[in-house]
Amino acid sequence: MLRRRHEMVGCAAMVVGLAMVAIIDQASAQYYCDERYPASCAPYRQAPPPPLPFPFSLFQPRETPPREYAPREYALPPEPAPRPIPQQPGYQTPQRPSYGTRPLDPSVARQYAALYAPVGGEPFPVPGVRLSDLDPRYLRSTVSFPTSETPGTIIIDADNRFLYLVEGGGRAIRYGVGVGRQGFEWSGIATIKNKQEWPDWYPPKEMIARQADLRRQLTELQSGLGMPGGPRNPLGARAMYLWQGNKDTLYRIHGTSEPWTIGQSVSSGCIRMINQDVMDLYERVPLGAKVVVLPARS
Repeated sequence: MLRRRHEMVGCAAMVVGLAMVAIIDQASAQYYCDERYPASCAPYRQAPPPPLPFPFSLFQPRETPPREYAPREYALPPEPAPRPIPQQPGYQTPQRPSYGTRPLDPSVARQYAALYAPVGGEPFPVPGVRLSDLDPRYLRSTVSFPTSETPGTIIIDADNRFLYLVEGGGRAIRYGVGVGRQGFEWSGIATIKNKQEWPDWYPPKEMIARQADLRRQLTELQSGLGMPGGPRNPLGARAMYLWQGNKDTLYRIHGTSEPWTIGQSVSSGCIRMINQDVMDLYERVPLGAKVVVLPARS
């Protein structure tokens, strides 16, 4: 009798175990349905079966609807306003003349592209020169120039807007220049007593009195009222000061921020050169170099 009771209990336990295995297998198959293969999920897309009594309901998988994600739109941040170029007090940016540009031969452009390219390694930017603004005659070149002056001498021909650096052997480096009012007022022989990079500019008192708007462009510097060195300074990137003995001739060889004025007569200044040219000359001539300024006919 006892043996028969044990057999009945064992059979009941086996039935319950098989039922639980079947339910778990069905739930696992439904939970791990692979959406990439629709056929594998087909049996489970039917209406859900009625809930099972406890404890079998614990193994019933939950069906949740898939989430739908709406695309999110992102607004780009506004572009920052361009930063203004800092200017020295009261100074107005020089404008190019209205005569337009001159055509430049392509072979000339290739030859001078490296000579007049932007210059790096300076405390202030030195932009490249737009060669079409210049007459090709006033671009730097080596020319025949017979003279009795010794190599290293500078000869200034203000009438023809040229500056020559004598090399010897009947040759010289020729630079184009612009000539201001002071450039025609003095001639003679002098020496370079001082050289400065990015020099300050101290206009004479007569100029300040004659030009009322000039006073607003100047500030108090260590040597008086003037304009500090920089890309907008009228003396440009370099300046060489001519003296006769212990007397300042007030004659200057300097750069310019207006390269399109080379080869012309300008309202002020002495002998102005393209910044790239005056930097080249500055490196070639030492202090004490001789300068011959030819008399001007005009």
